[in-house]
Amino acid sequence: MVDRPTSPIEGPENDTQWRAAGDRIQTLLDSFGASGAAAHERAQQLVREVVGLYGAGLERIVRAGDAGFAERLATDDLVASLLLVHGLHPHDLHRRVSDALDRVRPYLGSHGGDVDLLDIVPGDGPGESAVRLAFKGSCKSCPSSAVTLELAVEDAVRAAAPEISSIEVVTAEPANNHAVIPTESLMAHVRSNGSTWHPVPEVAELEPGEVAGFSVSGVTLLACRIGDLPLAYLDHCPVCQDSLAGARLNETLLGCPRCGTQFDVVHAGAGPNGTHLEPLPLLPRDGVPSVALAEPMGARV
Repeated sequence: MVDRPTSPIEGPENDTQWRAAGDRIQTLLDSFGASGAAAHERAQQLVREVVGLYGAGLERIVRAGDAGFAERLATDDLVASLLLVHGLHPHDLHRRVSDALDRVRPYLGSHGGDVDLLDIVPGDGPGESAVRLAFKGSCKSCPSSAVTLELAVEDAVRAAAPEISSIEVVTAEPANNHAVIPTESLMAHVRSNGSTWHPVPEVAELEPGEVAGFSVSGVTLLACRIGDLPLAYLDHCPVCQDSLAGARLNETLLGCPRCGTQFDVVHAGAGPNGTHLEPLPLLPRDGVPSVALAEPMGARV
């Protein structure tokens, strides 16, 4: 296993910084609150005026383009988010949610799962909407895999449709017992620790069949590539409780170099007797492979 520590993405093409722009702006606004309500309101008004000004300019740019101009702009995540803010995105809510699910389907499939968009209904507040999804085929013996899929889907949907106020999941079981459970409940232990996406650009350099180790925010993880599909797992063997350093792939089976146990990486890391590796969400964000980690993170059985 090759140790490839992560490093910041260099150059002006680093779009990942804009992911945290909203948080930085909110932090600055909150700091004005320490100077009193009047100062806070003036700061908020300043932000509204600047956003409105740039929005008006962006609208003129979009209107001046040809019929497919807005479509081309919307392929860029940062520009698409600005189009959404100003009501200029060329796709309606249903199309955006459907496209978001299509983008994560290869990842869901790698964990033996899939998702269907059931419907989109009005939410609790004005202009808000609620999405109902049905997950199917996910690894029933691997609770961590189910949470991983929930996290990946929720992130994709909320990025494409920030006006979504809630996501409900209908769990499809063989019996005629379909329970509607909120995503917040399914992901409670992830959110309780806090979940953050970390760019791992080196994953894009992996060749099919290659395995590599990475240290990300103090967490050691294992990444591999099956065809065009990158996958990530915690660096921990649930059988011998040791590191997977030096592991190699035999088609889709990852062998622990210490105890020899084989794990199927395209089916949520399933091993013998109900054992499984710990899968981690690994998805492109702003075109950069990124992994979601719940902090603090450690090896878990």
